[in-house]
Amino acid sequence: MARQQERARRTRAALVESAAIEFAKRGYAAASVNTILEGSNATKGAMYFHFQSKEDLARAVLQAGVEQFVALTDRWKHRTDVGPFEALHGLVVDLARLFHSSVIVRAEFRLIVEPEFYSDVLAGGAQVWGRTAREFACRAEGEGLLRAGADPEKFTRVLAASIAGQRYMSDMLALEGDLDTRFEESLEVVLAAMASQEWLEKFAEQGWPDCGSELPDL
Repeated sequence: MARQQERARRTRAALVESAAIEFAKRGYAAASVNTILEGSNATKGAMYFHFQSKEDLARAVLQAGVEQFVALTDRWKHRTDVGPFEALHGLVVDLARLFHSSVIVRAEFRLIVEPEFYSDVLAGGAQVWGRTAREFACRAEGEGLLRAGADPEKFTRVLAASIAGQRYMSDMLALEGDLDTRFEESLEVVLAAMASQEWLEKFAEQGWPDCGSELPDL
């Protein structure tokens, strides 16, 4: 029984991984179930044992992507050795690296803008890391690191929109390799407009500290 359960788990994981590759490459509508089956070495019967439809499989990919975002953001939220902007910088850079290393995350980003999954936007990966970014912005406000009158909500909205735009442009221009630089630029532009003068002066002198990466092994 345990061996059968492990085989079933591996088959399901292989299907999700193969589906992610196909969705990331072609999107939802053009994705081929046959190609997914070929990539997973699973039978159609095995697929329909685990998933009722291609949509059900796509939602499993979405959920797997969210889980990776949660794992990453949780690691940065628990860092008490760095300031809120430094933690946010680490999170943003690791997000870029996660997009680069994880086909699951790339597929989640591709699927979430498909008409079939518009209703899933509020539960998607961007909401996961966006909530964490807001927590860092509120913490920065509490520590006097934002300019007087700066709104953490606006800070987060502008940053999230900029990062999403950078991600789209990297897809369009095939510039995946420099995504961490692009995400970092988005953060620095928002900080230039909303961080306190004292923090900006310190940053101009010291730059970003090396806080390490919290990217989980994939």
